[in-house]
Amino acid sequence: MTSLNVLVIAYYFPPMGLSGVQRISKFIKYLPEFGWYPVVLTSNSPIYYAFDDSLLNELEEKNIKIYRTDEDLSKITKEKGNRKINYPSKFRQKIQSRLLQTVLQPDSRRIWAKYAIQKAEQIFSENQIDAILTTAPPFTDFLIANKLSKQYDIPYILDYRDLWVDNPYYFYATPFHKNYAITLEEKILLNASRTIVITRDMKNRILNRYRFLNHNDISIIPHGFDKEDFILAQNNVKKSKKFVITHSGVFSADLTPKYFFKAVNALINEKPEIKNDLEIRLIGILQKNYLKQIEKLGLSDIIKTTGYIKHIEAVQNLIEADVLWFMVPNSIVTPSRFYEYLGAKKPMIISSPVSDLTKIAESTNGAIITNFNDADAIKSSILNLYNKWKVNQLPKVDEKSIEKFERKLLTQQLAKELAYSVKFR
Repeated sequence: MTSLNVLVIAYYFPPMGLSGVQRISKFIKYLPEFGWYPVVLTSNSPIYYAFDDSLLNELEEKNIKIYRTDEDLSKITKEKGNRKINYPSKFRQKIQSRLLQTVLQPDSRRIWAKYAIQKAEQIFSENQIDAILTTAPPFTDFLIANKLSKQYDIPYILDYRDLWVDNPYYFYATPFHKNYAITLEEKILLNASRTIVITRDMKNRILNRYRFLNHNDISIIPHGFDKEDFILAQNNVKKSKKFVITHSGVFSADLTPKYFFKAVNALINEKPEIKNDLEIRLIGILQKNYLKQIEKLGLSDIIKTTGYIKHIEAVQNLIEADVLWFMVPNSIVTPSRFYEYLGAKKPMIISSPVSDLTKIAESTNGAIITNFNDADAIKSSILNLYNKWKVNQLPKVDEKSIEKFERKLLTQQLAKELAYSVKFR
């Protein structure tokens, strides 16, 4: 098989951590197996909320070419190397994002575009590029791909991890701001060879807004899990004698554990004997206000927090759990960690409105669905599964229902989209 080169544009990229980098890094890991050799264009910013060198090592072991832009780092930090900053509170997130979205369109990374386009000159001079794959957010990545596509006559594919114009968390200060965003997105979609989204709901929303697109212009490639991660993590698994409920990921935007905390507190008040059997693990960054809630409710001896840990360690914690929990406040948000929950093959409590995600969960025969803010229903779900755990009768997940979400299979789908974009350009 003759290999082709794909330029991958991704501002968020290892050694940055958190879920935003995992989709693209796993695509890059497996693309060479399907005839595509990735050449990465990414940032060189040393400031972020979390870092995970293991994600970068995984790619470097496969000799992936990674080009980092030449920002003047002295303007960012006087320190050498990566510098972790604290994850902002909900209030600060809201104010900060509104200010930045008022000044910069499509997002705060617009300034990075200049450095990326400069670095691309080196990439194209040193490599034969056959296609461009760009992932967003930030949607500045899409603008860069559009410009390079025109400059070098190369087709590009868009990978939407979140909605752009119709994103419920985006702020438009005036009608002009939103109209400008619509104009940008329309231009990007018109020029794209292919568009990929992660859910059918996302696809429908884009099709409804941009009538020039047809059903075949947009493909769905969901998030997934890497089977190799679970095989590797299994080596260090240590099962607890307690009933372990685990949540993995950051509570960003309007995600919140407060209803879950209320449910746990109410359950212990009603059935104090459960307290000695129960252990709750919150894996990842947890804001200070939630730590205070845990302490206020007297749950500090039950709820264990880890802070940010390496991805493979997070996977290990999923395997060690008896039950996995998370909440989603609307049908648009689709956390990537849900698919790793699938890979762990554990029963789940999902606090969410009906969505593509809940339909997938129900197909596993191992999930209980509650409203995201229904503490009583969450409490009942915990008690239900606890009672089954006591008699060793926790539900078994239907493994066939999750096989299609394995990262390698999803990358094979992506390789076909890339081939299509080159063949029919």
